[in-house]
Amino acid sequence: MNTRLVRSVSLLLMLAASLFFAATRAVAQDDEDPPSRVARLGYINGQVSFNPAGTDDWVSAVVNRPITTGDKLWTDHASRAELHIGSAAIRLSERTGFSFLNLSDRMMQIRLTEGTIGLRVRRLADDEAIEVDTPNLAFSILRPGRYRVNVNEAGDTTVINVTDGEGEVTGGGSSFAVHPGQQGIFTGTDSLDGDMEALPDADSFDQWADQRDLREDHAVARRYVSDDVIGYEDLDDYGGWRPTPEYGTVWFPHVTVVGWAPYRYGHWAYIAPWGWTWVDDSAWGFAPFHYGRWISVGGAWGWVPCPPRVVAVAYVRPVYAPALVAWVGGPRFAVGIGVGGGFAAGVNVGWFPLGPREVFVPSYPVSRAYVNNVNISNTNVNTTVVNSYYNTTVVNKNVNVSNVHYVNQSVNGAVTATSPQAFTSAQPVGRNMVAVNPKEVAAAPVVASAPAVVPPKQAVLGSGAAANVRPPAALQSRPVVAKVAPPPAPLPFQQRQAAIQANQGRPLALAQARQLQVSHASTATNTAAAPVKIAPAASPATAKINAMPTNGAANNSRPVNSNPNRPPAINGSQPNTVTQPNRGLSPQATGNRPPSARPTAVENPQLEQRHQQQNEQLQQKQDQERQKLEQQQYQQQQKLQQQNANEQRQRQVQEQQQQKLQQLEQRHDQQGQVLKQRQETEHARPAPAKESKPAKEDKPKH
Repeated sequence: MNTRLVRSVSLLLMLAASLFFAATRAVAQDDEDPPSRVARLGYINGQVSFNPAGTDDWVSAVVNRPITTGDKLWTDHASRAELHIGSAAIRLSERTGFSFLNLSDRMMQIRLTEGTIGLRVRRLADDEAIEVDTPNLAFSILRPGRYRVNVNEAGDTTVINVTDGEGEVTGGGSSFAVHPGQQGIFTGTDSLDGDMEALPDADSFDQWADQRDLREDHAVARRYVSDDVIGYEDLDDYGGWRPTPEYGTVWFPHVTVVGWAPYRYGHWAYIAPWGWTWVDDSAWGFAPFHYGRWISVGGAWGWVPCPPRVVAVAYVRPVYAPALVAWVGGPRFAVGIGVGGGFAAGVNVGWFPLGPREVFVPSYPVSRAYVNNVNISNTNVNTTVVNSYYNTTVVNKNVNVSNVHYVNQSVNGAVTATSPQAFTSAQPVGRNMVAVNPKEVAAAPVVASAPAVVPPKQAVLGSGAAANVRPPAALQSRPVVAKVAPPPAPLPFQQRQAAIQANQGRPLALAQARQLQVSHASTATNTAAAPVKIAPAASPATAKINAMPTNGAANNSRPVNSNPNRPPAINGSQPNTVTQPNRGLSPQATGNRPPSARPTAVENPQLEQRHQQQNEQLQQKQDQERQKLEQQQYQQQQKLQQQNANEQRQRQVQEQQQQKLQQLEQRHDQQGQVLKQRQETEHARPAPAKESKPAKEDKPKH
């Protein structure tokens, strides 16, 4: 009996050990996958410069560039920029030095060397962390909310506004809690002094951020696409939603270019760890090129989106993909690396958009779980089909996909081709297209992964020209304080390029890149690395309270700045030099502050509901008008093509169509402004007072 018990226990231990090691291998394998998210540079105003990770070059930033670990941005005087990552929006004011120390599925670590950023966090998972590191502290965001962080020019003062949410400051051996409705002013480097006061009035930068937030919150696209899809907020302004019999509600862009097709008007850039990445020229050109799939309906291209989040249903956050395309093979197209790391002679590079239910096979090293997630979260594809692709292309290393019909390969004009030089040097594809034979490409073999070619430096820099402005040298080398140690700095480009060359032109696996980073950090000084000081162990400290509201005002209000010594904001930014708060204000002085400039809570839900219905009705009417105009323009284009019209006539028609679309958009903007003014007037009207019953008159005594 004892022997049987020992055997049973031994078997159970062996089973538990095998399960443990299997789970450990699975977790380790998943940790080797690239992040499922990136940040999108979606808005630029003024002079914004960009420095790709691992390089010393600064180029002009371009919209839709994916931003990831090690990338840096600089907004010059009177300039602004906006990034989105997952459910968070990051906005940069003027003269701001910004970069990502770490950007993974669980960590977003921001380096802020000078200037002002605003953050709006809609959701924060249990295992997700957001940290803003400045020259004298690390600020950890603990709850969803709205935040603003400012670093002065000297780098010895950080001002943090928490409109709603909650955060913790760590630095100089101390930690401070910052609650909703508070502005924390933290000075010093070796030691940290904290002062708390009420939030100041919203300035032009805050008001701009509020307008951008409202635009996202009221986007019609949220009905049809997951709000975890980066760039969904731009779809309403540049296209319309229409139901289709087979694919549900599909988004159709407003385009007037004859022969337009997805993945044609933009350029290819090389972004680690994904490799060759599509960067589109269109203002809306992020979500439809990194999520979902494309179809052709009646000659018009439409985007089939990732479905929105459904409560109580298993949900996989949409996984970012560098480009959801299939590559054309055959003797005339490059499918593998050529001699010396380049393309073979006499070939071009061709591709076409993947359709619904078609599998995307990454060109970069990933696990089987990643292949499942990047497809299941982006389109309605069967896991059995995904596994078949994985076994064929990854396990068996068969680059050619056979016995699969790609719906878009045979669509007239769907295949785009360019020269190897244009492909690898970030040149505009639309201006460097190579003519293809439709019958040839329709019958050509399809290659699952991108061409294996070593990228030149221009592919990493992208299409931006050399920047005229860049941050001062002292600012680039300014260290910041971090609570969580960031990963090693990205490899310098030359070393990464040599490693890719040794890897037969394929992107490096994360483990391989990490090993090279550690080796490089221990043997050399990377001039492109961001210096970081790890914060010492901290003890909770109490900040000095100055001029906090005492009249029962809501925590998320924005009273007037209580410090008369602080200089006024310039161009919507906090002042670079922050003085100490005035200690002489009495509590009575803080009780008569004007109301906040930030939008207030809705006091009339019935009126708000009616306004929402009005907005939706106006949007629906405008979509119908756009669709009607687009249909007329498409018919006109088809007629011109049938008549073999010359290029000059086509350009004239395109200009006329563009002008009509602009006039329509202008009229729609005017309609929206009129409706908005009417609604604001209704909001401003006082609520009707309840009728009071007249007092009873005393009857005269007789």
